[in-house]
Amino acid sequence: MNLSTRQMRAFLHVARIGNFTRAAEQAHITQAGLSILIREMEKQLGCRLFERTTRVVSLTPEGRRLLPVVERLMTDLDDVAAELGAAGDAARRTLRIAATPLVSSHLLPQVFSTFRAAHPQVSLRLFDADLRDVEAMVAAGDADMGLGFFFKAAPGLERTPVGRFQLMRVSRLDADADVPPGVGTAPWSSLRGAELVGLPPGNPIQKVIDQHLATIGRADAQRPAFNFFGTLISMVEAGFGTAVMPTFALAACRRHRVRTDVLAKPKVGLDFYRITKRGAHETEAMQAFVATLVKALPELSR
Repeated sequence: MNLSTRQMRAFLHVARIGNFTRAAEQAHITQAGLSILIREMEKQLGCRLFERTTRVVSLTPEGRRLLPVVERLMTDLDDVAAELGAAGDAARRTLRIAATPLVSSHLLPQVFSTFRAAHPQVSLRLFDADLRDVEAMVAAGDADMGLGFFFKAAPGLERTPVGRFQLMRVSRLDADADVPPGVGTAPWSSLRGAELVGLPPGNPIQKVIDQHLATIGRADAQRPAFNFFGTLISMVEAGFGTAVMPTFALAACRRHRVRTDVLAKPKVGLDFYRITKRGAHETEAMQAFVATLVKALPELSR
């Protein structure tokens, strides 16, 4: 026996209405099509389900016995389908983003605000974590996308550049100095005599920075190191040294008494990436968010 939902719904329509013509209209099929479904169902069950006369259609004893079972099955199926549909709709309207702390605290709030104004139906969830945890969350399906400086794609993940930031010098402002109105420019050679602080030597961004510091004789794995850009900026403000970091930290720098200058000769750019799980479906919400992000990043890096 292989009863279909179409057959069972046709059975319910006829049982409740007691008329094949009106039941067919309610089921949005032809009367002939409805009759075929009922005959196929009766053939599979090996019994008649309806007594048919010219005036009325009524259930046989077998039909009356089957009716509550079919009603229960269809009700349960409809309830589960509705719940799954609601859950799917909610999932499609929720965007889960994982990003490193400075990106989360200083880049994304403005992007989130712009996106939410244009897409109020989408719920945004932000997870701030270090780079490895961001990758792990995306790989496990706990986040729809991750944002950060991913210098190579991890297994099972796809990365797409969404912006580019320059390396800049961040130095302390004297207590009586005026805060510069914007971002200046300085050559790498200006770092020759500076006391430097940075990220840990194993950090991928610091590795790029050290390659260029080596050209002016300043590569030094023993310099004071801090794990997070926010800490690094605060240490510069407190007079512990000068740092090099991408211009994505400009928003954070503007909350401190520090000077920022894009390093030139040469200018060095770092790609900022979005990572997603390989093979994952890209929703309209994801596409819209990335478009908002790509448009906003240039303004946040100058």
